[in-house]
Amino acid sequence: MKKYFVLALSLSVASILTGCASSTVERVDFDSQQDLSGYWNDTDARIVSNDLAEQLTDSSWYNRFIQENNRKPVIIIGSIHNNTDEHINTSIISKKLEISLINTGKVLSVANSSERKEIRDERDDQQINASIDSAKNIGNETAADFMLRGDIKTIVDSDGLKSVRTYFITAELVDIETNTKIWLGENSTIKKVIRYSATRF
Repeated sequence: MKKYFVLALSLSVASILTGCASSTVERVDFDSQQDLSGYWNDTDARIVSNDLAEQLTDSSWYNRFIQENNRKPVIIIGSIHNNTDEHINTSIISKKLEISLINTGKVLSVANSSERKEIRDERDDQQINASIDSAKNIGNETAADFMLRGDIKTIVDSDGLKSVRTYFITAELVDIETNTKIWLGENSTIKKVIRYSATRF
């Protein structure tokens, strides 16, 4: 009987403590910098994508392409490889990089392989179900001139109470017809110092 009483008392105390627990939520500006763990976050993705997009469109290859072709280059975003010791959602970096490039107004971007399948399915469906005047033609896709791909690596230096995480993000623009790398860019501005409490477990 005593065991049941202790168990019931314990459950009651746990219930009271759970009921009394509270949390607070603070809404902040989307662009505000919030560093909690010292690991890769949304601020890093935004800084890197904006920087690489600016580097790419300000490089000499761009003006040369415009002069030779009299049009904007068409770019497809390839893979961003995560070679760090942490989980990084590279699809977010890819999309932010694409947004930054398009917002420069200097390049055109086409759908990647997974996006194309969905669009092609819709176009095929239009051939059967849409009116002749409104159905979009097959075989008129714009081909990409270049693929932009990249890598993320880190160097971590630690002495137990403090660690420094330095991120190296490289990108390369590859001519799809010739496999020639016509531009290489790097962002190494993401460096974080994380200090730990001496009493941490």
